[in-house]
Amino acid sequence: MTFRPLHDRVVVKRIEEDAKTKGGIIIPDTAKEKPQQGEVVAVGPGARDEAGKVHALDVKVGDRVLFGKWSGSEVKIDGQDLLIMKESDILGVLAAPAKAKAAA
Repeated sequence: MTFRPLHDRVVVKRIEEDAKTKGGIIIPDTAKEKPQQGEVVAVGPGARDEAGKVHALDVKVGDRVLFGKWSGSEVKIDGQDLLIMKESDILGVLAAPAKAKAAA
């Protein structure tokens, strides 16, 4: 099944965090919080203004984003747990770190 969000909605797949801290302590499932990072899976065409003009969204498929703890609606599509939220619920896009230049 394919899902196409409407208007300024975005479909996000949560990115699971490591089950181990930097110090090596393993965190049990019962103590874990839901991750607030995700990857954009699908985006809608954009929001309409009062004149009826469509404004494209700032996020695109494949972007890694941060969102609020209680943002979006949880749905299950084809066995995957996904979130559907408005673009305004997204706090920001995580940029990939620049690759270090090789010292010559």
